Amino acid sequence: MSRIDELIAEHCPAGVEHKTLGDVGQFIRGNGLQKKDLFHEGFPAIHYGQLHTLYGVSASETLSFTTPELASKLRHARHGDLLIATTSEDDEAVAKATAWLGGTEVVLSGDAFIYRHELEPRYVSYYFQSRQFQDQKQRHVSGTKVRRISGSSLAKLIIPVPPLEIQRHIADILDTFSKMEAELEAELEARKQQYEHYRSVLVSNSQTGDQLSLGEIENRGIIKLGRGKVISKMALDATPGNYPVYSSSGTGTGEFGRYGDYMFDDERITWSVDGGGRFFYRHPHKFSVTNVSGWMTVDTSVLNVKYLYYVLTTQWEKQEFNYTRKAHPSVIRDVYSISLPPLGDQEEVVQALDNFDALVNDNSTGLPAELAVRSQQYEYYRDKLLTFKELEPVS
Repeated sequence: MSRIDELIAEHCPAGVEHKTLGDVGQFIRGNGLQKKDLFHEGFPAIHYGQLHTLYGVSASETLSFTTPELASKLRHARHGDLLIATTSEDDEAVAKATAWLGGTEVVLSGDAFIYRHELEPRYVSYYFQSRQFQDQKQRHVSGTKVRRISGSSLAKLIIPVPPLEIQRHIADILDTFSKMEAELEAELEARKQQYEHYRSVLVSNSQTGDQLSLGEIENRGIIKLGRGKVISKMALDATPGNYPVYSSSGTGTGEFGRYGDYMFDDERITWSVDGGGRFFYRHPHKFSVTNVSGWMTVDTSVLNVKYLYYVLTTQWEKQEFNYTRKAHPSVIRDVYSISLPPLGDQEEVVQALDNFDALVNDNSTGLPAELAVRSQQYEYYRDKLLTFKELEPVS
C-alpha cells in the first residue's frame, strides 16, 4: 500500500468530499496592468500573457515589475493565491494557472484572476492541469477567435478536497515528476546546442576547397532551383487527399495542408521563400510546394542531397530574411556558396550528423522520445493521483 493509500484509509476511508471552487475560495479579477507598464525593477508584476509563456505550476519570483505608484492602485495577489490567465486562442490553455509562492505580494493584469482559496496552492494548481478540470472547463469556454472563461463559471467547477496532508503529499509527488521532466528538457536543449555547434564544425572542416555560388553550381548542371505553384486552401478543400503540401512556414515541417495531387516524388531540398528562408530536406515521397516555397534538385553523382542541406543550413543561420528581403531563387543563387568535396567525405559528414540529429530531434528515438514517454507518465499519474472516490452525502 502506498503512502497516499495509507493516508486515504486513515483520513477519508468513505471517500473524499467534492466541492465547487467557489465553495473553497473566491475569484478576484486583476486590473489595470498593461504590457507598457512592465519594467525591470519596481513592484513585482505579472501580465496575463506571461502566465502562458514564462511560468509553470508555481512561481516564487517575477520576471517583470511595475512602478510602486501604479501597484498601489491595483489588486494584489498574496502568497498561496492562484494566478489564472482566463483568455487564449487555444481552448486547452484557457485558465492556465500558476500558484504564487513568493514572499512578497504581486499585481496582476486584466484578463486574469487571483484565486484566493483554502487549499494547498500546488495541489490546486496541478488540478487546473488535470483532465478532470479540462473536461469540466470546456463546457464554460466561450468566444470565437479569443477563447475565455469567466470567474462565475470557474466558481462552478468541482474539485476533490482531501485533507491538507494528502494534498501536500500529492503535490510533493507531482513536483518530483515535474522536476524530472524539466531536467530532461534542459538536457535536450543543451544537446541541441551541442548538435548545432558540432554540425557547424563538421561542415566547416569539410568545406576546404574552392567555393562556388549556387548560381555557378546551377550553371554547371549540378543543381536546379525553382519555385512551387499557387495552391490555396480552397484548392485543398476541392481536391482532398493525403499528399503533404509545404508552404512558407519556417517552423515544424513547413506543412501547409494535405492535397489529392502531388508535384514531386523524389529527394530534394525545399525552402521557405517568404518565411525566413529556412531550408528543409525532403526524403523521397509524394509532395507539393506552394509558390512561396522554393525547391532544389541535385545531381547525386556529384553532391549528396542531405550534405548540401547541412551546408546551406549552417550558412542560413547567419543570414536574415524577412518580408522585405525574401529568399527568392534569384537572391539565394548569389547568397550561398559551397565547395565540392569527394562524395565519400560528404557521406561521412551526413552519417555523423544524422546520428546526432536523431538523438536530439527524432520523436521516435533519442531524447525527444524519452521526453514524450516521461510526459505521458506524468499526465497519467497526475490524473490518477487527483481522482478520488466521492464521499456520499449524508441522508
